[in-house]
Amino acid sequence: MFQARVGVGGGAVMKDRVTLAAVLLIVFASGDPTVASQTQTSSRTAQIEAKPFLGKWDMTVKTPNYSYPSWLEIYEAGDELTAMFVGRTDHAIPLPAIAVSNGSLRFTAPADGHEKGEFKAKLLSGSLQGTVSNTDGTLWTWVGKRAPTLHRSDTPHWGKPETLFSGKDLIGWHESASDGTAARHWSVADAELVSPGRGPDLISDRKFGDFKLHVEFKCGPNSNSGVYLRGRYEVQIENDSAAQPSSHHTGAVYGFLAPEPELLRTTDQWQILDITLIGRNVTIVQNGTTIIDHKDIPGITGGALDSQEGGPGPIYLQGGEIGKTTFRNIVITTAIDEKISENQRRDEN
Repeated sequence: MFQARVGVGGGAVMKDRVTLAAVLLIVFASGDPTVASQTQTSSRTAQIEAKPFLGKWDMTVKTPNYSYPSWLEIYEAGDELTAMFVGRTDHAIPLPAIAVSNGSLRFTAPADGHEKGEFKAKLLSGSLQGTVSNTDGTLWTWVGKRAPTLHRSDTPHWGKPETLFSGKDLIGWHESASDGTAARHWSVADAELVSPGRGPDLISDRKFGDFKLHVEFKCGPNSNSGVYLRGRYEVQIENDSAAQPSSHHTGAVYGFLAPEPELLRTTDQWQILDITLIGRNVTIVQNGTTIIDHKDIPGITGGALDSQEGGPGPIYLQGGEIGKTTFRNIVITTAIDEKISENQRRDEN
């Protein structure tokens, strides 16, 4: 504390040797209980206000001409609010800024296309509803719904293996919209399926829930592709990403789950992926070695067809990246309901 002394007869105010600046330094250094209490109260208030926004959100951004999927996870790291974000094409990245104030969520994400990356939303009827600013000054709308856990309590009963690619033609598959280059199409030669490189993706007509997928692939020089599970989760195939993180390498669930161990990347050599997806839990075996063992996929990856994680989806093969990747022997075994299985067994008997 400091004291002021007033001279007789109203003389000049004499201050103690301790200056006000030094006093303030001492007060703050020692921790004023009132200030500390106010800070703690403010922190608790912010945490309470942010709590309804915590968790994983399946997002859909709506433009005047189309909609595209995105994904957001909001969580607390100590006293800090932080988040991971997946845009249209990129991998999961931490957001540079996110805050909840007066019932509104605000965050900044890397620009992806025409939007500036400035997102705002309110929580209405259990979903996030908001806008993202566009480069021309207009606002696009977006909706976020809580991502399902997709937890399966029972082990699936598996059906019979089915061939998805006949080795003769593209029946059962369709191409996505291409970049307008008519010459770039998927082709079939010698019972092999060849990607176009910088062309359309190839999507199965059928949609699937839980399944086991067997696929054989061969990377050409400097090539990049992937297998999308339910059209939402990319299992990476590449030999051009050695400088990237391991979660971008062959066998990884792009940007989320890295292969452990990571096998050598190859060129013009056949490799095998055996993938089991139950709910969001995935096991990936590459060339007989388990590289991802019963791990949950947090959310959709960049390039997903939609963010409707609760429903079935197609298998799709990525054709929009560089180089050529060849596929063969694509076989799927789907999970079937146990009650249906019992009826089938009674019919067979």
